[in-house]
Amino acid sequence: MPEAPHTIDAETPAVQPDDQEPTATAAEAPTGFAAMALHPAVAAAVNDLGYETPSPIQDRTIPALLEGRDVIGLAQTGTGKTAAFALPTLSAMAELGRATDGPHALVLTPTRELAIQVAEAFTSYATHLSDFSVLPIYGGQAYGPQLAGLRRGAQVVVGTPGRVIDHLKKGSLKLGSLRHLVLDEADEMLKMGFQEDIEEIFAATAGSQRQVALFSATMPGSIHRITKKYLDSPVEVRVESKTTTGPNIRQRYLTVMHSHKLDALTRVLEIEEYDAIIMFVRTKQATEDLADKLRARGFTASAINGDVPQQTRERTVEQLRGGKIDILVATDVAARGLDVERIGLVVNYDIPHDTESYVHRIGRTGRAGRSGEAILFVTPRETHLLRQIEKATRQPVEKLELPTVEQLTNSRIARFAGRITESRTSSDLTDIRPVIEDYIQAHDVTAEEVAAALAVLVLDGESLMAEPLPEPKARTTNTRNERHGQKSGMRTYRIAVGRNDRVQPGGIVGAIANEGGLTSAQIGAIDIRTTHSLVDLPENLPDGTLNRLSRTKIQGRPIDLRPDKGRPGRPYNKRSNDSGGYRGDRDARKPGRPGGRDVSRADAKKSFRRND
Repeated sequence: MPEAPHTIDAETPAVQPDDQEPTATAAEAPTGFAAMALHPAVAAAVNDLGYETPSPIQDRTIPALLEGRDVIGLAQTGTGKTAAFALPTLSAMAELGRATDGPHALVLTPTRELAIQVAEAFTSYATHLSDFSVLPIYGGQAYGPQLAGLRRGAQVVVGTPGRVIDHLKKGSLKLGSLRHLVLDEADEMLKMGFQEDIEEIFAATAGSQRQVALFSATMPGSIHRITKKYLDSPVEVRVESKTTTGPNIRQRYLTVMHSHKLDALTRVLEIEEYDAIIMFVRTKQATEDLADKLRARGFTASAINGDVPQQTRERTVEQLRGGKIDILVATDVAARGLDVERIGLVVNYDIPHDTESYVHRIGRTGRAGRSGEAILFVTPRETHLLRQIEKATRQPVEKLELPTVEQLTNSRIARFAGRITESRTSSDLTDIRPVIEDYIQAHDVTAEEVAAALAVLVLDGESLMAEPLPEPKARTTNTRNERHGQKSGMRTYRIAVGRNDRVQPGGIVGAIANEGGLTSAQIGAIDIRTTHSLVDLPENLPDGTLNRLSRTKIQGRPIDLRPDKGRPGRPYNKRSNDSGGYRGDRDARKPGRPGGRDVSRADAKKSFRRND
């Protein structure tokens, strides 16, 4: 019988920026990631990404996993769990070489979005590993690309439990070479009814010498039973996050497509004035690229990163402090210990993947009681990271509205008029006046035409008229039918699980989204009854999607999804405005009478955390 876990409490302190500039001597021992026994190729990728100090969950779990121990990590979303299991897994794989009979590592996630995110993280950490491939597999995606990827021999497979089971039964996924099994957000997977699938996967890997890492935000009885049954003397790491941000820092975010970040940034800076600004990006190369582009647009900007010599770094910081430059573009590591009183704005040009980095970054402003501003750029696909930050810091981030075209145009005209006034009042125009007067007489033109031509020369191609910035691409949703509260283009389907099965709205949303390949926006109202539930979905579901969803399980039971035809012998009725249920069903909710549970998609999503 597996032994009880050895527990390590790793409390995350309230994050405060360093007040001292970092100093180092040749005699000092390496710290942080540099002190961990990561494979050199993995360590090089960590350095490229600018990581220096591991988060508490990483600091405690990476050494244990490198030693070959099973690990239970109890930590909230946004604490850096992905790197905590990906880095030691890749280090071990780099030592072993390529697998011959299936993947070396299998990572289970509750949602397809998280599967994609984890796969992308593995790819970024494996940039210096040769012949490496990672494959995400999840419901809703065609089998063809997944089968091809498995035949090519993916070394890491990241997938949702249902689709992993499908491939195991087809024989397309072989686990003969498996060395690492990771359960990410295990509590969410169990809430969504994947316990049977998870136990089946454990059974399929029972003969292998696999190491298990299980990460969960909570430790319910079901998780405890799994760890007791399948993990061998695990190390248990608990991280209590207390990350907070300063109350005197105004935090705002802007949703913008990646290709329009620079335009959006310059528009904000045209309208809002700041003394000095620090901008954070993820990579060393990005610091140089962004600084170059800002200088080309007329800003005084410099870059610092891990490759910049200490002497150059100190000189650049002094230039920022003395007002010779106004914008500093930096990586997290390069900005460590930076304290410049002039900094009034921190821009997260690239959103960080962990909340500790976010708090460290924006802590560069609003220090010693001063007020500060922080702006966070979020692409449409990074919205989940914004939610993680808000949840971890327990503070909402205000939405930033881009300046309007009219505001930008007026601002540009006012600045240009100011340049004219400054030149007129501070320059000696005695010699140039006769030249202009002679030109007007010789060419029979007005003074206004000459002034306009000179303005074009001065502007050198710059326009005073602003153009609208393209809107971020968003998922489209159908408008709701006001009469019945149901989206147009939707119909109601019946699934064979209900209150008696203790089904939760989040479990329904998760199962349908993952296995049916639907977005959450395509899932309408959910009505949980005693023995079954009703859910609004697109009325023209493809046969393949309908067949997959018919076989999908929640709480271990097939949901047997099919179009709802109402109570036998009674005509089908739309939902009434007052009941929110279906007339003719004895469980339908009526005013003043308990009954069915009608849950909107928005309410269901509250209990369905989609990403790490």
